[in-house]
Amino acid sequence: MGRGAQSLARVAVIVRAGAAPLWWPGLLAAGIGALVPGLTGRRIGLLSGAALFLVTAAVVAFARGGRYAELADGATRAGRSDFLQDRAVTVRNWRRGHRWWLLGAFLVAVAGSFLLPGAGGLVLAGAGAGLWLKAVRIGRREERDDALYWVRTDWVERGRPAGKQVKGYRSTGPMAGDAAPGGARRRR
Repeated sequence: MGRGAQSLARVAVIVRAGAAPLWWPGLLAAGIGALVPGLTGRRIGLLSGAALFLVTAAVVAFARGGRYAELADGATRAGRSDFLQDRAVTVRNWRRGHRWWLLGAFLVAVAGSFLLPGAGGLVLAGAGAGLWLKAVRIGRREERDDALYWVRTDWVERGRPAGKQVKGYRSTGPMAGDAAPGGARRRR
């Protein structure tokens, strides 16, 4: 990279990277929890888990929405010397950095089934669904603005593309990168 060049990662890809690793283990933990009678019983556990799923999905989907919008409004054009990180690299880095947290969350969700069957797994799945919804919202904004939003990789602390260290986004045209708006794989 030349002088002043930055490595940039797609904002929507970073957000979406955590959706599947929370969704599928969450459903697995909920399924395991449904087999355990628990202290409260299966019916109460699964009904409260369903309510917690909806609440968690909503909270995760709309958390820090104003910060994302503020950063997108102030996005500057990416320079020619900026390095755009591949979608697969972004996803791999996020998942490697969070693998122990994901494993711990799965184990806590399964262990919580002895108290409230299935609820912990449904909370994990709700967090995954919320991240997916947030990525979809970012993708809709990208389509509306006809731009893709990128963030410097050295500013992304622990996978937070709208964290305190992020001072601004960069933007490119919609054909840059290998991910569609919202962070999904681009159809070829």
